[in-house]
Amino acid sequence: MAPPRDYYELLGVPRTASEEELKKAFRKLALKHHPDKNPGDKTAEAHFKEINEAYSVLSDPEKRRAYDRFGHDAFSGAGAGFGGFDAGNVGDIFGDIFEDFFGASAGRGRRRRGTAGSDLKYTLTISLDEVLTGKDAKIKVPHWEECAACRGTGAKEGTAIATCHTCKGAGQVRFQQGFFAISRTCHECRGQGRIVTEVCATCRGERRRQKEQTLSLWIPAGVEDGTSLRLAGKGEPGEGGGPPGDLYVVIAVKPHPVFTRDGSTLVCEAPISFAKAALGGALESNTLDGKSVTLKIPPGTPHGKVFKFRGHGLPDRQGGGRGDLLVRTRLVVPTKLSDRQKELLEEYARLDGDEVDGEPVGIFEKVKHLFE
Repeated sequence: MAPPRDYYELLGVPRTASEEELKKAFRKLALKHHPDKNPGDKTAEAHFKEINEAYSVLSDPEKRRAYDRFGHDAFSGAGAGFGGFDAGNVGDIFGDIFEDFFGASAGRGRRRRGTAGSDLKYTLTISLDEVLTGKDAKIKVPHWEECAACRGTGAKEGTAIATCHTCKGAGQVRFQQGFFAISRTCHECRGQGRIVTEVCATCRGERRRQKEQTLSLWIPAGVEDGTSLRLAGKGEPGEGGGPPGDLYVVIAVKPHPVFTRDGSTLVCEAPISFAKAALGGALESNTLDGKSVTLKIPPGTPHGKVFKFRGHGLPDRQGGGRGDLLVRTRLVVPTKLSDRQKELLEEYARLDGDEVDGEPVGIFEKVKHLFE
């Protein structure tokens, strides 16, 4: 099977395209390849579904960020936390385009459909240690459920639900506008086709109540700060039989007191004394997973010298194993000295040419001394 085409290529726009540019490109292609304009043309129908899928992803800011980061894998179900991609209904998006032109959803023989639920966003904070190992997380998210008292009707138990007299139960009213028959959502029943005479006291006619749901998801090792994981169908429920929205879990990684991160590379500092920097020696340093590595400090090591330890960083999300650990030396200058330490340092300063007859040497004299 051939790999799916790039969404930006399908719409003929650059990766930096604005929302308006995306919409303009999709409108043009949708009108050209729509099945109603190409009856019996399977190629046009297949291409229309492709551009519809591309637009439904790129027009959603969260989905677009996920696609820019992970490509088609973001919706393939291959990565933990990502649900499968649902291309949606071709006619719904095409109807949105006609709404731009005429101010209402239009189309021949279009039946009434429910409203899709809204997407939700949840920020999950994890530690750098959990980035190293991965995390089986449980989150609690506010969730709308069907009202049990009225079983989702919005009506008081035992009362009648009347057919809307305006739309005659269709949920939409139709009228002619030029060559097109335009359908609008009925303002009387808000597209339900029915009128509640007495509302449910529990949900006050809203047909649903908000509760808290607990969800489990796996946070993959090596996940980066700002990554958005998609849980398909875990957003707000739809109305009138419409599909539920998605839940996007955005990862926030807490700063670590010792290590900083650059992709899969970890960086930390190792404080060393002037004596050890000058004479050399060995220094123990811990890794994020609690192991110990030995730094072999060569004589004359300067401040900021970097030592690399391969394979002691974070897991690479692209499957490249673990990154490296970089340990950077930090020269520590003592703030309190004993008399003996002062005596030895003063002697060292004289031997190093920092003083002549007890007087400090200027910077230019010091440079001249070095060249001599």
